[in-house]
Amino acid sequence: MSIISKFRLDALVSAFVTVHPHEISALLHSAFCFFFILSAYFVVLPLRDEGAISLGLSNLPSLFVGSLVLTLIAAPVSSHIFSLPNLSKGKALVLIHRFFSVSLVVFFILWQSSSTGHYSKGFFTMFFAAKEDPKDYGDQSSSISSVGWDKHGWFYVSVRIGFFLWVALLNLITISSTWARVIDVMDSESGARLFGFIGAGATLGQLFGSLLATVMAWLGPFLLLFSAILMEFAARLSEGINQDMPHPGEELSLIRDADPSHENDSEGLGTSAFKGHSPKSNSTMKPHPGAIFDGMMLILSSSYLMCVALFLWLSAVISSFFYLQKVGIIAITVTTSLGRRKLFALINSFIAVFILAGQLTITVTTYVVTRPGRELLFTVVSQDEKYKAKICIDVFVQRLGDATAAGMYKLLLSTLHGKTSTISLYALPICLLWIVTAIYLGRRQSHLAHLQAGSMS
Repeated sequence: MSIISKFRLDALVSAFVTVHPHEISALLHSAFCFFFILSAYFVVLPLRDEGAISLGLSNLPSLFVGSLVLTLIAAPVSSHIFSLPNLSKGKALVLIHRFFSVSLVVFFILWQSSSTGHYSKGFFTMFFAAKEDPKDYGDQSSSISSVGWDKHGWFYVSVRIGFFLWVALLNLITISSTWARVIDVMDSESGARLFGFIGAGATLGQLFGSLLATVMAWLGPFLLLFSAILMEFAARLSEGINQDMPHPGEELSLIRDADPSHENDSEGLGTSAFKGHSPKSNSTMKPHPGAIFDGMMLILSSSYLMCVALFLWLSAVISSFFYLQKVGIIAITVTTSLGRRKLFALINSFIAVFILAGQLTITVTTYVVTRPGRELLFTVVSQDEKYKAKICIDVFVQRLGDATAAGMYKLLLSTLHGKTSTISLYALPICLLWIVTAIYLGRRQSHLAHLQAGSMS
């Protein structure tokens, strides 16, 4: 890149966010990596939701529980990849993204093979079909609430269950792994400046993927191939998330070793996690397959991490609860598969526009709505807590929230005799508790960030 073009790029990025020249490469690679991850996810999300509806609304809570089980199995595998001695964290991230890219192509083949009318078609014909057959789902004329797994063949059911669980896993593992890499190369100060810009990239990815899914909804499962290409772009861009910056865990460890007031965990971060680890050992620490269990112990010994876990559990409960509400309403009111997919994608587009507007106006690209904000919470913890506790929170706590919401929804649905409008009222106390927890955590993180900044001055 020439000096002139680099200067223009620096000036363009600086117009949107306060960034130092040595941070621009990592910032742009992070933002565009999230753009393609979220694009890939939201391209196939309406297809996943429609496939779940075709199995019957009463089975949705079971799918959420299945997602929890699969995540508990897959998370240690993901951690093991990052712990391989001959594989850098950057290359491990590329490997994870590329693995999910290939898996989307595999699911395209399975989806096409399991759909009605494709059993007798050859492989070449399956790939070059003009568009999906609306009769593939066979649910246009039947009541969606009465549809069950027994209405379809085992292969059809298995593919759609597997796809629902796999897309949820893709969303969790790729985003969590990428954020772990980002917060590994950025401290609290740079995160406060740059996470908003990175989050805006993710929101633009949601908008792009949702609009593509809306316009190209008639392609049906062929959108899986578009999603696979987008994930490959994310894999290539993740290689550039590499920045030589101080690790916040190292700085905070020095504060605690020097200040006896932290011996009783007065800041609630679990000082036991820091003792016995020099800055050098922290900087080379990598996750391992048992990190999720170690992370649970770190969370229980830290009031700060327990609050983080509570905040993210409540977030997952609220998000999943209203997702079930949305799916139930759309399933009942929209009668065609194509119409439901379009509506799902359109709703996702409106949500992306709303979030982006908030990022560009209310938060001024500094502290962003939920995801970048939650990642900022981990910039003031040690490397040990960052990898072990964060993995546990991202994997177990979040999926436990999904399963909790599914159980609550199923119980309320049977208790209130299917009155979905009344069910929403029961989520209000949870929303209020979530807001209070968020305000408290914001103040705690700000306090710890000031301590960290003071140690560097």
